[in-house]
Amino acid sequence: MVRTVVVHDEELLRSALVQLLRSDAALEVSSMSPGAGPPDHDALPTDVWVVDGDCLWGPGRTHGAPFRARRGDRLVVLTTAKRPGILRRAFDGGALGLVDKNAPARRLITAVHAVAKGERFLDQTLTVALLEGAEMPLTTRELSVLSLASQGAPMAEIAARLHLSRGTVRNYMATAIRKVGARNRVDAIRIVQSAGWT
Repeated sequence: MVRTVVVHDEELLRSALVQLLRSDAALEVSSMSPGAGPPDHDALPTDVWVVDGDCLWGPGRTHGAPFRARRGDRLVVLTTAKRPGILRRAFDGGALGLVDKNAPARRLITAVHAVAKGERFLDQTLTVALLEGAEMPLTTRELSVLSLASQGAPMAEIAARLHLSRGTVRNYMATAIRKVGARNRVDAIRIVQSAGWT
């Protein structure tokens, strides 16, 4: 039996994924919400974690891989080609399986079995998006400025928090807007968030 835990923040989708995976008699499936992690889940040995890409970084979307640090690399991450940033961070973070949310149901089951054996599974529909995710056009500083702006911070606060002058913050903002092809800062924030880069 392959012991599998599904992690998703939406109850209905989490239940549907559990039922789908239980259709394979070789899988023993349970579920949990992200960040919940009751002690009994931590005590149970798990072969594969099936995790929604948006749940990997939790509230505030801090980059890095706290989920992988707690659970290991036997991750199957569900994402879409429309979110190349999330896809790239999951791949760079060591997730062994990457499955398109629009893939046929059987593909997820195949991915779980591959990852349980320690093999990599990359959904072919995600390969181009994975390469695009490597081409994120913004520098770390430009991304930081946009990220703080997305939280509603005014220019003066962004400058203070990043230890920059207001003029430098305005320059980073203007450059970020130009690089992502946005009309204004709100549009730039939307583009960056839609791609999963923040």
